[in-house]
Amino acid sequence: MCGGQGRRLNADMEKPLYEIDGQPMIDRVLEALEESHIETVYAVGSPAVPETMAHVSVPTIEGPGEGYVADLNVALDTVEQPVLTIGADLPLLQPAGINWVLEAYETGSAMVAVPAERKRELGVSIDETSTYRGTTVVPTGVNVVGEPTPETTIMTETIQFAVNVNRPRDARIATHLARHHGQ
Repeated sequence: MCGGQGRRLNADMEKPLYEIDGQPMIDRVLEALEESHIETVYAVGSPAVPETMAHVSVPTIEGPGEGYVADLNVALDTVEQPVLTIGADLPLLQPAGINWVLEAYETGSAMVAVPAERKRELGVSIDETSTYRGTTVVPTGVNVVGEPTPETTIMTETIQFAVNVNRPRDARIATHLARHHGQ
């Protein structure tokens, strides 16, 4: 999923092309996907990201650009479910993490979440929360979309899922972690 305008990032470029440690975020995510057990990868964009859509080397699906859900719905009409969706703003994602989600997924739909406290420890932004088993959690931007029920939550505290780049501070933290932790 790479169709967002990235207004909160306040950059002079499309958000998926924003570089973390010298590499566009979309490239980092695509590399992780290509090295994982995922068989087919699509980039779901929008009219807001023409340079990103020209940049990627995978098949593309263009959403209407009316928000994440609208773009996702177009993608879901195009591909067979269940489908793993990943936001392009997870530049620390690793192939092993993707494979872990695939192994943890059972049926229905699933959201990968990180405890809000973990994101606070790392100093990264939190935009929305929910509660899972008494813990305040934050969606990571990684989901498995399948049958509507049952919907489950897959919990993790790992850095690769906890750092979404939505704001300049998030980008600085992601760059630091990429350089110093081999992400």
